[in-house]
Amino acid sequence: MSVQEYLDKHLLSRKIEDAVNAAVRAKSPDPVLFIANHMRKAVSSVITKIKARQILDSRGIPTVEVDLFTNKGMFRASAPSGDPSGMYEAFELRDGDKGVYLGNSVTRAVNNINEKISKALIGMDPTLQSQIDQAMIDLDKTEKKSELGVNAILAVSIAACKAGAGEKEVPLYKHIADLAGKPHLTIPTPAFTVISGGKHAGNNLAIQEIMIVPIGAIRFDEALQMGSEIYYHLKAVITEKHGAHGCNVGVDGGLDLVKEAISRTEYTEKISIALGAAASNFCQGTKYDLDFKSPNKSGQNFKSGEEMIEMYKELCAEYPIISIEDPFDKEDWEHIKCISNLGTCQVVGDELLMSNPKRIERAIQENTCNALLLKVNQIGTVTEAIEVVKQAKDANWGVVISHRSGETEDSFIADLSVGLSSGQIKAGAPCRGERLAKYNQLLRIQEELGDDAFYAGVEWRKPL
Repeated sequence: MSVQEYLDKHLLSRKIEDAVNAAVRAKSPDPVLFIANHMRKAVSSVITKIKARQILDSRGIPTVEVDLFTNKGMFRASAPSGDPSGMYEAFELRDGDKGVYLGNSVTRAVNNINEKISKALIGMDPTLQSQIDQAMIDLDKTEKKSELGVNAILAVSIAACKAGAGEKEVPLYKHIADLAGKPHLTIPTPAFTVISGGKHAGNNLAIQEIMIVPIGAIRFDEALQMGSEIYYHLKAVITEKHGAHGCNVGVDGGLDLVKEAISRTEYTEKISIALGAAASNFCQGTKYDLDFKSPNKSGQNFKSGEEMIEMYKELCAEYPIISIEDPFDKEDWEHIKCISNLGTCQVVGDELLMSNPKRIERAIQENTCNALLLKVNQIGTVTEAIEVVKQAKDANWGVVISHRSGETEDSFIADLSVGLSSGQIKAGAPCRGERLAKYNQLLRIQEELGDDAFYAGVEWRKPL
């Protein structure tokens, strides 16, 4: 008998003795069942199997899904995906065969999980999230996770996090809070996308998103109701003014439509607005082309950085805008810093930061922006996501937990936002299953927390 076998045998004997003594103390009417349940809780689960597959995201593009097994059950997770934005984010591994899903299939990432990651993680304790994540990082050996693929690593990391919560028999958000060392739980204030523009939308709106933020709601369910009602009022407003096929408007026109939709409800004083500019998409050298989508460009809507600042100032003065995401190009640090220093609204770094700790540190040191947009697949593991949120909060920044354009039904970011007390979540419009999966999970969490549920609301930037 080896030393390990000897220790395991005696440890098991001690656990059996503890279970018998507990049954006696409890005066259980069914001591056998009591002892079995006690033993089940006493013996730690380990990862016994990991199985990955290719599924489709909300755009119909392949992504990775993982089933992770312990003796407590099966825990499933999938990796969101988006348009790669540059050299500062983790690498999404795709096959590149143009004859299969136009090159977007992810069978290499799936095989990396089934053949490499699973071997490295089987036998590990699912509650030890940082050790699991580090094991995958060490196995990959690249800075951007390009060997195994961030889509492979993240799906496993999220599945392991769910398994860790299952092992502890606590809700996922509570397990995440424990991992982060955060005693407070906060249900975030949502930013609902109500008008989409930018390079992918079929209109001429240059900026990517106009969002409504129900900071005046008292509870999350009330915030969701506000978002849904205004969303459908807006559809009616657009139909009345521009017909059933939508509208082609500028920033002001889009904001006017949203303002009118809000006015048709009783929520006018409770709703603020956020903009997702994604200005890198319409930056031309040192100028910004607000007509970049117009088929009949006049050349009259090019703006310098200084003119863009004046435009944003005017918009914030005229509309209840509290947050602007990526107001300038991702390398235009000086103009982002200028508008951030005005203090008129929250300035969020998305493509500026890429959820990259080095970029975040630079932005902190240079006072470039004052909020982080966290996209978990830009960094790649639950542990690293927790670390960059702490980095941002230590700098007194706001934190927005964000969805991606390629989403799945996985509601993980809802629990992540509560567990990390981010205060803000951006999961899209209040429609479509992959978006509502996040909002509906927040409803369940609110119900579960009961009187202890704290909705960020007016404390959206700095919750408890």
